[in-house]
Amino acid sequence: MTASTGFPDSSNTPLVSNTADSDDFRSAALPADPASRVVKLEPFNRSEALSLGVELELQLVNTHDYDLAPYAEDMLRLMAQTPLPGSVVPEMTSSMIEISTDICHSAQDVIKQLSPIREALIKNADKLNIAVVGGGTHAFQQWHERRIYDKPRFRELSELYGYLSKQFTIFGQHVHIGCPDADSALLMLHRMSRYIPHFIALSASSPFVQGQDTQFDSARLNSVFAFPLSGRAPFTLSWKEFEAYFERMTRTGVVRSMKDFYWDIRPKPEFGTIEIRVFDTPLTVERAAALAGYVQSLAAWFLQEQPFEPTEDDYLVYTYNRFQACRFGLDAVYVDPASGQHMPLRDHILMTMTQLEWHSEALNATQALGELRTSVEANRNDARWLREKQGKERLLAEVVRQAALRFRGAA
Repeated sequence: MTASTGFPDSSNTPLVSNTADSDDFRSAALPADPASRVVKLEPFNRSEALSLGVELELQLVNTHDYDLAPYAEDMLRLMAQTPLPGSVVPEMTSSMIEISTDICHSAQDVIKQLSPIREALIKNADKLNIAVVGGGTHAFQQWHERRIYDKPRFRELSELYGYLSKQFTIFGQHVHIGCPDADSALLMLHRMSRYIPHFIALSASSPFVQGQDTQFDSARLNSVFAFPLSGRAPFTLSWKEFEAYFERMTRTGVVRSMKDFYWDIRPKPEFGTIEIRVFDTPLTVERAAALAGYVQSLAAWFLQEQPFEPTEDDYLVYTYNRFQACRFGLDAVYVDPASGQHMPLRDHILMTMTQLEWHSEALNATQALGELRTSVEANRNDARWLREKQGKERLLAEVVRQAALRFRGAA
């Protein structure tokens, strides 16, 4: 398994015909006969159950005023000169890059791979007189100043989505988890959906947008929700039924491949994984690895104990729970989809971590979950850290500078 790229997938596979200009873009893209649009879903490939892959979208900022800087091409050129695990690829706009791991088997493997990538990023950023920063949004960048990275798919997406493409200068962490087979992947996906609020609150690091405190811990996801086919996957526990759904969607001409679904969790049949996409990029690679360890521990619990059967009714409270986590972070309210009980999300996370102790120990993830537990007990996530820095410094450029130091491991 190698990790895929972020939203929208940065492969060179065109979303639409390259011959379409902006005036006839939508109509020229589709065959006239709906039957000819049908695409069969590729087979679900084998992967090792509970294997991991992690992707991080990162900010490139100048060291003058700490605004975003269009240095992706220069950074990619320098990074290509250093043998590293995983990959480093461009993203939608030229002030972003994405790093990814190779196949990992534990949170410790994740940090062993991310650490040398981080060191190479820092070394090359210093050569360019820029800095690399985590976080789900840049605190004060202006979307209209962004440049679309010069790649065919990105240009096509920019034509399709207009200003939304530049507004998608936001930064997320994606975690892939290996599944033993296709039906198990769908079962894993829908079980994992109950824990989407956990992932959002634990990773939240995007309180500021265009110089304003949004009052959200994760404002990044508000931008994701603007896109079609975002949100939740359809409820099906059979890969055969999912294949039929996919074929019906391609018949409409709205979808050409799995890359066109921007769901919070989506299956990735080419890798034999599910991909969780709601995490903000943390401020440190250590927290990114800890979050991957939490996902892996949950997946082990699901596979080994089958703690509950997901149902369509789980999604009655899905959007509410997701909103609560985005808005309030660890202070959110969590509605249990099975019982309807309302409880502090923080308590539900701590209860879940207790349930996972045996599995995390077996996966060498005890330290990872311990670090997350400590932050939950202290009611601290990266959004809280950023707000505290702004409260003290009263200057968002200084907050970004300190966040860059934190990514380096120096703050």
